[in-house]
Amino acid sequence: MNNEFVCKTATVFDMEEKWNYEISSHKNKSNWIQWKNEAVERVREGKSLSYYGVLNGKIITEATALFDKSGVQNSEFLVDENTAYLCAFRTVRKYQGKGYFSRLFEFMLRDLKQRGYTKVTLGVEHSDLKNLLIYQKFGFDEYIKSAREVYPDGTVIDVDYYAMKINDGNKDDSV
Repeated sequence: MNNEFVCKTATVFDMEEKWNYEISSHKNKSNWIQWKNEAVERVREGKSLSYYGVLNGKIITEATALFDKSGVQNSEFLVDENTAYLCAFRTVRKYQGKGYFSRLFEFMLRDLKQRGYTKVTLGVEHSDLKNLLIYQKFGFDEYIKSAREVYPDGTVIDVDYYAMKINDGNKDDSV
């Protein structure tokens, strides 16, 4: 793996750059524009943090931790003073499967632990077996519930929610 890879918490400037890229690469721009506005506002209000993996100056992987129920659909049992909800896991296709996201995920867990969080949760579409298996490998083995989420354009998806204790699934307690 390249030594030029670094993990960091994103600045609003970083987020503007990354979200503008996402908006330009997706057909349904209205969803992405709304998600960008909400994400930037949550960071400004201290309700979330975005984490970026940067390779040679280019953002190649990301994840977000939400700390406030107002930003999470079906938030009961998913976010509280000790539990962060994780979302927006994305890796540029040509860098998938090379361990970059795993390094970012470990960085994020260490940071959340230092901030006092002891548990993380996430949602996965009911039909997305590939991602479910990846999340289970990371340690998300506690099923919480199933519910429906609605995108800004009205699209409805079925989501299953899972949790893990921050130390579960890690090889040592330093994470």
